[in-house]
Amino acid sequence: MEGAGQYGVPGRGAQARGYEHLKEDTELGVVLGPPVPPSYGLLPPPRDHLVWSIFNTLYMNFCCLGFFALAFSIKARDRKVLGDYSGAGSYGSTAKCLNIVALILSLLFFILIIILLATGVIALANLSNNGV
Repeated sequence: MEGAGQYGVPGRGAQARGYEHLKEDTELGVVLGPPVPPSYGLLPPPRDHLVWSIFNTLYMNFCCLGFFALAFSIKARDRKVLGDYSGAGSYGSTAKCLNIVALILSLLFFILIIILLATGVIALANLSNNGV
């Protein structure tokens, strides 16, 4: 029983054996708990452009750019929910660029089809008038 008194007082036995106590998490500045979104003051959180991406996926999915924009929008929304605003901003800006490119290319494609149809109809009308 001669070693039993050594553990009776907290902290005394550890110092006697040459061990030092670890600093507590609060002393180190580590805060445990759910992530806290940074306070930007009046700045809104980054946008994820999810509705625009869904629209481009359904209606203007030129070379699957709308689908890729939708994937990046979902990643941006997930990052925003987790509190990672820098990651959300990065994914959101990528989704925005993909949405813009998909929109422009799809509109150019539809305009080209309309022009080709209009010139084809005019050419067929001229061909039928000359042939009669």
